Amino acid sequence: MTSRFTELTVDCHDPERLAAFWCEVLDFTVLDRSEDQVEIASWAPTAEAVRARQMPPTLLFVRVPEGKTVKNRLHLDVSPIDCSTEEEVERLLALGAVRVDVGQGTGRSWVVMADPEGNEFDVVRTLAP
Repeated sequence: MTSRFTELTVDCHDPERLAAFWCEVLDFTVLDRSEDQVEIASWAPTAEAVRARQMPPTLLFVRVPEGKTVKNRLHLDVSPIDCSTEEEVERLLALGAVRVDVGQGTGRSWVVMADPEGNEFDVVRTLAP
């Protein structure tokens, strides 16, 4: 018996806004929404597909009353697929991300950023040909 990693849940104040941001970042679409949550993904999961093989997890944004107070213990890494890392950083800044310092120092091969609600993520090496 095994389990599958099916969703990554992100607590937030505004699920619609954060889902829209991450849809633009990752080229995902909204799978489901309710008043207090929005689920996005690159594919529409079915029970059969999930049982057959490990697939990319969906992202589920859930409204919570409290704000973010400390550095994330878990974060996403994203890799640009058709531009340089710095070009992707510029695109993400235009979408509403910001650069952040979490003590990473200088001269790193990745860029630490935060989404519109302050959740840190890294832009890592480009996968562009």
